[in-house]
Amino acid sequence: MDDAAVLRKKGYIVGINLGKGSYAKVKSAYSERLKFNVAVKIIDRKKTPTDFVERFLPREMDILATVNHRSIIKTYEIFETSDGRIYIIMELGVQGDLLEFIKCQGALHEDVARKMFRQLSSAVKYCHDLDVVHRDLKCENLLLDKDFNIKLSDFGFSKHCLRDGSGRIVLSKTFCGSAAYAAPEVLQGIPYQPKVYDIWSLGVILYIMVCGSMPYDDSDIKKMLRIQKEHRVDFPRSKNLTGECKDLIYRILQPDVNRRLHIDEILSHSWLQPPKPKVMSSGSFKREGEGKYRTECKLDARSGSRPEHRPEHRPEHRPDHKLGAKTQHRHSLSELKRNTQEIWHTTVRPNLRLVAVLPLVVGLGGSQTSESWSSYPSPK
Repeated sequence: MDDAAVLRKKGYIVGINLGKGSYAKVKSAYSERLKFNVAVKIIDRKKTPTDFVERFLPREMDILATVNHRSIIKTYEIFETSDGRIYIIMELGVQGDLLEFIKCQGALHEDVARKMFRQLSSAVKYCHDLDVVHRDLKCENLLLDKDFNIKLSDFGFSKHCLRDGSGRIVLSKTFCGSAAYAAPEVLQGIPYQPKVYDIWSLGVILYIMVCGSMPYDDSDIKKMLRIQKEHRVDFPRSKNLTGECKDLIYRILQPDVNRRLHIDEILSHSWLQPPKPKVMSSGSFKREGEGKYRTECKLDARSGSRPEHRPEHRPEHRPDHKLGAKTQHRHSLSELKRNTQEIWHTTVRPNLRLVAVLPLVVGLGGSQTSESWSSYPSPK
């Protein structure tokens, strides 16, 4: 019986193919019971490596059945056929994934990125509080609902943290994820704190959100590690990022695992706090007659229009460039492969080379097109 017939028998009408990974494929389907569209992840035990079937798959199904958070993709049902095919019925990210969104829209405005990153950080905190680590946080695994809210997905490399007799988390020795998002300790093959690994990946994601490019060029792992160990982060000047935003990214992309921010510190960072309402000073009012006042509003220097009266339909995102455009010091998107190669082995090969999924910001030093943070500065 093919997939469509199996799903039809369960009350699902199969739609289009949504994607295909190393060991699974994903289709859309309409649920006659739920009365809306869902995503169906299909895994064939006979076509996947034994290590994956015995270790990773049981962890994923166990965690999917456990987690319940508004910023994590919901799992509605899991069933298996007699011939070893597993069907995971999940919430559908109708707006696609964050990578495709940024490729289309360009770098996000900080207000949009703040909302999305707060949702993602909240989901990661929820998992970490349950001692669950994701270990494959990346833009492709962040889906968007109809209102462009973040939904964390793909727990294929996730696990429950183990603790020793004194209650400390046992270091992980399985190195998994994508090199472009992997922490330095993971790429070096050093046993690592899994929660701290997730934090590094969050920093890479936030950089991509606000810059529209990768923070490091991973075409040369050895060189990338050297730059990361120097705690150097180059921010494109054209993005005009706030000091608070750059400060948060810089603190997260900390090579020293003992100094890297924890998830609670990320959520309490000043950049992630809701903006304070503006208080109108008495000096900003002018008397125009008895009992009548008007507000002085400065004109926008660039447009000559009053900012608060700009058309409501104006796009939220105003990217300086589209991903894939030929801009100085960036690789064209057409030169890069769409799918990141994944690693999940117990030793790191000396010649390990994984392909980035976005244009890369190469270390520019004193370049006029980037601002390099290589020692901890105070946000301005």
